[in-house]
Amino acid sequence: MFNKLEMLIAFRYLKSKRKEGFISVIAIFSFIGIMIGVATLIIVMSVMNGFRYELVNRILGINSHLTIYSREGRIHDYENLINSITTLPQISYANPIIESKAMISVNNQNSGGLIRGIKVDDLKNKTLISQNIIEGKIDEINKKDSVIIGSSIAQSMNLRVGNKIKIISAETNETIIGAIPRIKTYRVGGIFSSGLYEYDSSTIFMNYEMAQIHFRVRDSASAIEIFLKDSDMVDDTKKLIASKLNFSENLYIADWQSANSGFIEALKVESTVMFLILTLIILVAVFNIISSMIMLVNDKNKSIALLRTLGMTKFAILRIFLICGSSIGIFGTLLGLIIGIAFSANINNIKVWLESFTDTSLFNPAIYFLSTLPSKIFISDVIIISSMALVFSFLATLYPAYKASKSNPSDILRQD
Repeated sequence: MFNKLEMLIAFRYLKSKRKEGFISVIAIFSFIGIMIGVATLIIVMSVMNGFRYELVNRILGINSHLTIYSREGRIHDYENLINSITTLPQISYANPIIESKAMISVNNQNSGGLIRGIKVDDLKNKTLISQNIIEGKIDEINKKDSVIIGSSIAQSMNLRVGNKIKIISAETNETIIGAIPRIKTYRVGGIFSSGLYEYDSSTIFMNYEMAQIHFRVRDSASAIEIFLKDSDMVDDTKKLIASKLNFSENLYIADWQSANSGFIEALKVESTVMFLILTLIILVAVFNIISSMIMLVNDKNKSIALLRTLGMTKFAILRIFLICGSSIGIFGTLLGLIIGIAFSANINNIKVWLESFTDTSLFNPAIYFLSTLPSKIFISDVIIISSMALVFSFLATLYPAYKASKSNPSDILRQD
């Protein structure tokens, strides 16, 4: 498409001479603008993708795809219901769970928490918990006086395996002095770290039978967790379960997407808005390409006239200036890709270095829900961003190149 002579002339035009220095400065700023725009877009999109990916996987690592609740707060015939649900081909497994909010008390320190009564085999199915026990053993939950707590609870209350904690529930005991809260002391049998601050700072897993006793839900469950073989089949499976099992009016199904819709929708909106805002950086650089190319065409009028008189065609002149403008976009995009991908791949190391350098916390897990800064590079995003930058750069050169090709050599030489 482009011959060696055209490329040689184009790159020669891009080289700065003393009287053309200002044109080259504009071209350099255009190059830097495209580079920064592409790199920033890749970094931001990779962090946004990382947030969504980590949140979804960690949420599903603790919570179920579908959950059956009762408006009464208790599901009495939960065993038969689970047996019926697990016969469906879309279901991986289902388990009963006891859920209740309670107060945790340790050495005059009090904190709210979510208590989850669960059987040890069902807890082992939650790989985000079972594979991230940092102290103790998961089998400790078989003991009725043992609980497994989140790492942030352990850190804030200075707890280790073997320490005692009090769980104070809203359920009350009637005594001669009136109603008093149900209080029981448990031993810390294990500590887990899911990487999701919201759960690590509030969740406590308890022996299932003990939870039934403690929260007075004997022979019943608070909810039934349902895990699917394919997470994309949530809506269809939800409708299938509701239609096949003839739910009573007291039962209803909730899915993980609606339960966490705030997180997911916020990330989608932020991702879209950030993409549009950062695209403006590339557009500003593109307008600089247009201005620098127009100035270059005006400055090279005599050279264009000379080339035309030597027999060079209009299309050859057009291609020369297309090379001039497009090369700024191509090299700026390539360098931006390298910087963006390298930064995204090492973003946690960079975060640690900046925190040590500035002595500040740049990523507070209490605010951002995750304990580490996530990053996930999607090839599709890289292709879209680089293609967009290249197309914009090419379009920016069309008018200046067309203007150069339409120059009349006789008019230019007559003026001189």
